Amino acid sequence: MQVHVRRERPESWGECRKRVRHGWAVPFIWVEHEMEWATYALSNWRFLEVLEYLGSFGVLVAVIFYFSESGDRLKQKHYQAWQVINSAQGKGGNGGRIDALEELNADGVPLVGVDVSSAFLQGVRLRKARLARANFAAADARDSVLEGAHVEHANLRSANLRGARLAGVSFRDSVLDEADFSGAELREADLTGASLEDADLRGADLEGVKWGALQSVKGANVWGVKNAPSGFVEWAVGRGAVRKDEE
Repeated sequence: MQVHVRRERPESWGECRKRVRHGWAVPFIWVEHEMEWATYALSNWRFLEVLEYLGSFGVLVAVIFYFSESGDRLKQKHYQAWQVINSAQGKGGNGGRIDALEELNADGVPLVGVDVSSAFLQGVRLRKARLARANFAAADARDSVLEGAHVEHANLRSANLRGARLAGVSFRDSVLDEADFSGAELREADLTGASLEDADLRGADLEGVKWGALQSVKGANVWGVKNAPSGFVEWAVGRGAVRKDEE
């Protein structure tokens, strides 16, 4: 807010003219003198002071309305994000879904039951996302980041999760059949009750995974898995898993 300052009365033109030594400077000094008088007159005009206060008050009102409507703007933002996701259900490509998913998750919105089957989601970042009962079937989520996410009772059949960062993800009771986890980081992941039939686990980091209650590993490729818990590979092979290094 500007402070309204009243100026002192300028000297008369006669007094000012006496100090001008060069005739060529008179027009310039006269213009400056007239501007000083105009400034003086305006500085004492109450109406301008009122306008100044009204302008400051208007800014204050605008700020108040901005913050009072922030909740509505956030709801509109979330609504638009869900529209992007839902309108592209079952379709390939990205269609803006990566940004929509990341925005919703960043705002703490649960993504429970979201359907992104067949979507191109390479590199999507959904740390600690709530994705229970989500449908990622045949989705391309290579190099994605889902660390600490809750993906229980979900469908990830034939999903591409190569090189994905899945540390601490809960896949409890999820269908992971035919999913590609080659090179993925699955440290401390919870696979309790999950099915990994024909899944590709080549080169995956399995340090600390909870695997004791896996539903099925028949046909899963465990070639070159890293940091596998003691006895896991032998157990898996004994239940139909394979060790093949070829594509």
